[in-house]
Amino acid sequence: MPALTTYKTPILADWVDYNGHLRDAFYLLIFSYATDAFMDRIGLASDDRDASGNSLFTLEAHINYLHEVKLGEDVEVRTQIVAQDRKRVQLYHSLFKAGGEEELAASDQMLLHVDLAAGPKSTPFSEQSLEALRQLTEAQHDQPAPAYVGRVIGLPAKA
Repeated sequence: MPALTTYKTPILADWVDYNGHLRDAFYLLIFSYATDAFMDRIGLASDDRDASGNSLFTLEAHINYLHEVKLGEDVEVRTQIVAQDRKRVQLYHSLFKAGGEEELAASDQMLLHVDLAAGPKSTPFSEQSLEALRQLTEAQHDQPAPAYVGRVIGLPAKA
């Protein structure tokens, strides 16, 4: 299966900084929209969330800024499921120029399925969502391992 494209957008003028590059906060916005589209794919679209009272919360997100992204460029996010269990899913979002092959940025994210009415409180995915996750994971079995997954930020300790 080709990579799962979850979001496409041009880079808007309001998103660009004084250096002529996409502002760091807008990388996360783009990845957040990709997560929303991914939710739609696994049975957690807006209507589904309203009906079930369940949603996904982001527990942790790491972004690697790899190449410049400039005003007006058309970009797309490709999403890969790294791992999942009954309540969590780890996603790897990659940002590319539309149709391009060079990864411009990457975001490794851990998401938790929650019951909003319970506080919110973690809850297992529905059978429908688990099946959709299983099918997407199976369809991505031939994808290479993401390059920037599981990274830790830090400077080496001084001797």
